[in-house]
Amino acid sequence: MITDTHVHFDPFAAAGEVDAIVNRAAVAGVTRMIAIGGNPAANRLAVRLAKKFPQQIRAVVGFDRDQAKASPSREELAALAKEPEVVGIGETGLDYYYEPENSMEQQALLSEMLALARGRKLPVILHNRDSDEDMLRMLREHAAAWKGESDRIGVLHCYTGGIEMAKTLLDLGFFISFSGIVTFRNAESLRQVAEIVPADRILVETDSPFLAPVPMRGKTNEPAFVAHVVELVAKLRNISAAEFAEQTSRNAARLFALPI
Repeated sequence: MITDTHVHFDPFAAAGEVDAIVNRAAVAGVTRMIAIGGNPAANRLAVRLAKKFPQQIRAVVGFDRDQAKASPSREELAALAKEPEVVGIGETGLDYYYEPENSMEQQALLSEMLALARGRKLPVILHNRDSDEDMLRMLREHAAAWKGESDRIGVLHCYTGGIEMAKTLLDLGFFISFSGIVTFRNAESLRQVAEIVPADRILVETDSPFLAPVPMRGKTNEPAFVAHVVELVAKLRNISAAEFAEQTSRNAARLFALPI
Protein backbone atom coordinates (compact mmCIF):
# COMPACT_ATOMS: atom_id res chain seq x y z
CA MET A 1 0.00 0.00 0.00
CA ILE A 2 1.52 3.30 -1.15
CA THR A 3 -0.01 6.77 -0.92
CA ASP A 4 0.99 9.37 -3.52
CA THR A 5 0.34 12.58 -1.62
CA HIS A 6 0.63 15.03 -4.52
CA VAL A 7 -0.88 14.48 -7.97
CA HIS A 8 -1.88 17.12 -10.52
CA PHE A 9 -4.54 15.28 -12.52
CA ASP A 10 -5.21 18.18 -14.92
CA PRO A 11 -3.20 16.93 -17.93
CA PHE A 12 -4.42 13.38 -17.46
CA ALA A 13 -8.04 14.56 -17.42
CA ALA A 14 -7.47 16.69 -20.52
CA ALA A 15 -6.11 13.63 -22.32
CA GLY A 16 -8.90 11.36 -21.10
CA GLU A 17 -6.37 9.19 -19.25
CA VAL A 18 -7.51 9.36 -15.62
CA ASP A 19 -9.03 5.86 -15.53
CA ALA A 20 -5.85 4.37 -17.02
CA ILE A 21 -3.67 6.33 -14.57
CA VAL A 22 -5.68 5.09 -11.59
CA ASN A 23 -5.53 1.50 -12.87
CA ARG A 24 -1.77 1.59 -13.45
CA ALA A 25 -1.30 3.06 -9.99
CA ALA A 26 -3.22 0.15 -8.46
CA VAL A 27 -1.06 -2.37 -10.32
CA ALA A 28 2.04 -0.64 -8.88
CA GLY A 29 0.61 -0.82 -5.34
CA VAL A 30 -0.43 2.82 -5.16
CA THR A 31 -3.82 2.57 -3.54
CA ARG A 32 -4.37 6.20 -2.55
CA MET A 33 -3.72 9.52 -4.24
CA ILE A 34 -4.24 13.12 -3.20
CA ALA A 35 -5.54 15.21 -6.12
CA ILE A 36 -4.11 18.70 -5.88
CA GLY A 37 -5.88 21.92 -6.76
CA GLY A 38 -4.31 25.36 -6.98
CA ASN A 39 -6.61 27.25 -9.34
CA PRO A 40 -10.38 27.23 -9.91
CA ALA A 41 -10.37 24.56 -12.65
CA ALA A 42 -7.93 22.31 -10.80
CA ASN A 43 -9.94 22.66 -7.60
CA ARG A 44 -13.15 21.60 -9.32
CA LEU A 45 -11.39 18.68 -11.01
CA ALA A 46 -9.85 17.45 -7.75
CA VAL A 47 -13.23 17.34 -6.05
CA ARG A 48 -14.89 15.73 -9.06
CA LEU A 49 -12.29 12.96 -9.17
CA ALA A 50 -12.53 12.38 -5.43
CA LYS A 51 -16.26 11.84 -5.87
CA LYS A 52 -15.71 9.49 -8.81
CA PHE A 53 -12.98 7.44 -7.09
CA PRO A 54 -13.94 7.58 -3.39
CA GLN A 55 -11.63 4.71 -2.37
CA GLN A 56 -8.54 5.92 -4.23
CA ILE A 57 -8.62 9.73 -4.41
CA ARG A 58 -9.10 12.61 -2.00
CA ALA A 59 -8.99 16.29 -2.92
CA VAL A 60 -7.04 19.36 -1.88
CA VAL A 61 -8.26 22.80 -2.95
CA GLY A 62 -6.73 26.25 -2.78
CA PHE A 63 -4.99 28.99 -4.73
CA ASP A 64 -1.33 28.64 -5.65
CA ARG A 65 1.19 31.46 -6.04
CA ASP A 66 0.44 31.83 -9.77
CA GLN A 67 -3.02 33.10 -8.80
CA ALA A 68 -1.54 36.03 -6.88
CA LYS A 69 -2.28 38.52 -9.67
CA ALA A 70 -5.60 36.93 -10.64
CA SER A 71 -8.96 37.32 -8.95
CA PRO A 72 -10.30 33.78 -8.52
CA SER A 73 -13.58 33.39 -6.67
CA ARG A 74 -13.08 33.14 -2.93
CA GLU A 75 -16.73 32.19 -2.56
CA GLU A 76 -16.33 29.13 -4.80
CA LEU A 77 -13.18 28.08 -2.96
CA ALA A 78 -14.87 28.41 0.42
CA ALA A 79 -17.75 26.25 -0.80
CA LEU A 80 -15.43 23.59 -2.23
CA ALA A 81 -13.41 23.52 1.00
CA LYS A 82 -16.55 22.32 2.79
CA GLU A 83 -16.98 19.28 0.54
CA PRO A 84 -16.46 16.02 2.48
CA GLU A 85 -13.92 14.80 -0.08
CA VAL A 86 -11.62 17.76 0.63
CA VAL A 87 -8.81 16.90 3.04
CA GLY A 88 -6.49 19.89 2.73
CA ILE A 89 -5.89 23.43 1.47
CA GLY A 90 -3.47 24.00 -1.39
CA GLU A 91 -1.33 23.80 -3.25
CA THR A 92 -0.23 27.24 -2.11
CA GLY A 93 3.01 28.94 -1.21
CA LEU A 94 5.82 31.17 -2.35
CA ASP A 95 8.13 30.99 -5.36
CA TYR A 96 10.68 33.76 -5.80
CA TYR A 97 12.63 31.85 -8.45
CA TYR A 98 10.14 32.52 -11.22
CA GLU A 99 8.31 35.61 -9.99
CA PRO A 100 10.31 37.53 -7.39
CA GLU A 101 8.70 40.77 -8.54
CA ASN A 102 5.32 39.86 -7.03
CA SER A 103 6.56 38.50 -3.73
CA MET A 104 4.20 40.73 -1.74
CA GLU A 105 1.16 39.55 -3.70
CA GLN A 106 2.24 35.94 -3.18
CA GLN A 107 2.56 36.52 0.55
CA ALA A 108 -0.88 38.11 0.71
CA LEU A 109 -2.43 35.13 -1.08
CA LEU A 110 -0.58 32.63 1.09
CA SER A 111 -1.82 34.47 4.17
CA GLU A 112 -5.38 34.02 2.90
CA MET A 113 -4.86 30.30 2.31
CA LEU A 114 -3.32 29.80 5.74
CA ALA A 115 -6.29 31.56 7.29
CA LEU A 116 -8.66 29.28 5.36
CA ALA A 117 -6.74 26.23 6.55
CA ARG A 118 -7.00 27.43 10.15
CA GLY A 119 -10.68 28.15 9.77
CA ARG A 120 -11.41 24.69 8.37
CA LYS A 121 -8.77 23.01 10.59
CA LEU A 122 -7.34 21.40 7.47
CA PRO A 123 -3.68 20.78 6.68
CA VAL A 124 -2.03 23.11 4.20
CA ILE A 125 0.03 21.79 1.26
CA LEU A 126 2.94 24.14 0.67
CA HIS A 127 5.23 25.04 -2.22
CA ASN A 128 8.48 26.84 -1.43
CA ARG A 129 11.29 27.94 -3.74
CA ASP A 130 13.92 30.58 -2.98
CA SER A 131 11.65 32.02 -0.29
CA ASP A 132 12.79 30.30 2.90
CA GLU A 133 12.91 33.38 5.13
CA ASP A 134 9.42 34.64 4.30
CA MET A 135 7.98 31.12 4.28
CA LEU A 136 9.29 30.30 7.74
CA ARG A 137 8.14 33.63 9.14
CA MET A 138 4.62 33.03 7.87
CA LEU A 139 4.56 29.42 9.01
CA ARG A 140 5.67 30.38 12.50
CA GLU A 141 2.73 32.76 12.66
CA HIS A 142 0.41 30.07 11.28
CA ALA A 143 1.63 27.49 13.78
CA ALA A 144 1.16 29.92 16.67
CA ALA A 145 -2.46 30.51 15.63
CA TRP A 146 -3.25 26.89 14.69
CA LYS A 147 -6.10 25.37 16.74
CA GLY A 148 -6.41 22.07 14.90
CA GLU A 149 -4.79 18.75 15.74
CA SER A 150 -1.08 19.24 16.32
CA ASP A 151 -0.03 16.58 13.79
CA ARG A 152 -2.32 17.83 11.01
CA ILE A 153 -0.96 21.33 10.38
CA GLY A 154 0.45 20.61 6.92
CA VAL A 155 3.26 19.48 4.65
CA LEU A 156 6.07 21.07 2.67
CA HIS A 157 5.68 19.16 -0.58
CA CYS A 158 8.41 18.23 -3.05
CA TYR A 159 11.05 19.15 -0.50
CA THR A 160 14.35 20.41 -1.89
CA GLY A 161 15.76 22.34 1.06
CA GLY A 162 18.53 21.61 3.51
CA ILE A 163 18.69 19.91 6.88
CA GLU A 164 18.30 23.08 8.95
CA MET A 165 15.18 24.14 7.06
CA ALA A 166 13.77 20.66 7.52
CA LYS A 167 14.45 20.71 11.25
CA THR A 168 12.67 24.05 11.60
CA LEU A 169 9.63 22.77 9.71
CA LEU A 170 9.57 19.63 11.85
CA ASP A 171 9.75 21.73 15.00
CA LEU A 172 6.67 23.64 13.78
CA GLY A 173 4.79 20.36 13.33
CA PHE A 174 4.95 19.99 9.55
CA PHE A 175 5.43 16.85 7.50
CA ILE A 176 8.07 16.72 4.76
CA SER A 177 7.34 15.04 1.43
CA PHE A 178 9.90 13.74 -1.06
CA SER A 179 9.36 13.49 -4.80
CA GLY A 180 11.34 11.97 -7.65
CA ILE A 181 13.97 14.68 -7.19
CA VAL A 182 15.44 12.61 -4.36
CA THR A 183 16.42 9.95 -6.95
CA PHE A 184 18.31 12.39 -9.20
CA ARG A 185 22.06 11.97 -9.53
CA ASN A 186 22.85 15.47 -8.22
CA ALA A 187 20.53 15.26 -5.19
CA GLU A 188 22.96 13.87 -2.62
CA SER A 189 22.28 16.65 -0.11
CA LEU A 190 18.54 15.99 -0.40
CA ARG A 191 19.10 12.29 0.20
CA GLN A 192 20.86 13.23 3.42
CA VAL A 193 17.71 15.05 4.52
CA ALA A 194 15.57 12.04 3.60
CA GLU A 195 17.68 9.92 5.93
CA ILE A 196 17.03 12.04 9.03
CA VAL A 197 13.33 12.98 8.83
CA PRO A 198 11.52 11.14 11.65
CA ALA A 199 9.59 8.06 10.61
CA ASP A 200 6.26 9.59 11.65
CA ARG A 201 6.75 12.80 9.60
CA ILE A 202 7.85 11.65 6.18
CA LEU A 203 5.68 11.38 3.05
CA VAL A 204 6.23 10.47 -0.60
CA GLU A 205 4.77 11.90 -3.79
CA THR A 206 5.21 12.14 -7.52
CA ASP A 207 4.13 15.75 -8.13
CA SER A 208 2.76 14.23 -11.35
CA PRO A 209 3.05 14.97 -14.20
CA PHE A 210 6.40 16.54 -13.31
CA LEU A 211 9.75 15.24 -12.04
CA ALA A 212 9.67 11.59 -13.05
CA PRO A 213 12.06 9.62 -10.83
CA VAL A 214 14.99 7.53 -11.91
CA PRO A 215 14.65 5.18 -13.82
CA MET A 216 11.66 6.84 -15.51
CA ARG A 217 13.40 10.12 -16.38
CA GLY A 218 12.16 11.65 -19.61
CA LYS A 219 8.68 10.17 -19.26
CA THR A 220 5.53 11.90 -18.10
CA ASN A 221 5.39 11.25 -14.37
CA GLU A 222 2.37 9.44 -12.96
CA PRO A 223 1.34 8.00 -9.56
CA ALA A 224 2.55 4.48 -10.39
CA PHE A 225 6.11 5.85 -10.47
CA VAL A 226 6.07 6.83 -6.78
CA ALA A 227 7.09 3.23 -6.07
CA HIS A 228 10.59 4.20 -7.26
CA VAL A 229 10.74 7.00 -4.68
CA VAL A 230 9.65 4.54 -2.00
CA GLU A 231 12.36 2.06 -2.98
CA LEU A 232 15.14 4.65 -2.99
CA VAL A 233 14.24 6.33 0.30
CA ALA A 234 13.63 2.98 2.02
CA LYS A 235 17.14 1.93 1.03
CA LEU A 236 18.57 5.17 2.43
CA ARG A 237 16.78 4.52 5.71
CA ASN A 238 17.81 0.84 5.86
CA ILE A 239 14.29 -0.56 5.91
CA SER A 240 12.29 -2.57 3.40
CA ALA A 241 10.25 -0.85 0.72
CA ALA A 242 7.14 -2.54 2.09
CA GLU A 243 7.76 -1.19 5.58
CA PHE A 244 8.43 2.31 4.28
CA ALA A 245 5.31 2.19 2.09
CA GLU A 246 3.21 1.29 5.11
CA GLN A 247 4.91 3.93 7.24
CA THR A 248 4.33 6.75 4.77
CA SER A 249 0.76 5.64 4.07
CA ARG A 250 -0.03 5.71 7.78
CA ASN A 251 1.50 9.18 7.96
CA ALA A 252 -0.65 10.33 5.05
CA ALA A 253 -3.72 8.82 6.69
CA ARG A 254 -2.98 10.78 9.85
CA LEU A 255 -2.31 14.08 8.09
CA PHE A 256 -5.33 13.90 5.82
CA ALA A 257 -7.67 12.14 8.30
CA LEU A 258 -8.10 9.09 6.07
CA PRO A 259 -9.24 5.68 7.29
CA ILE A 260 -6.31 3.32 7.82
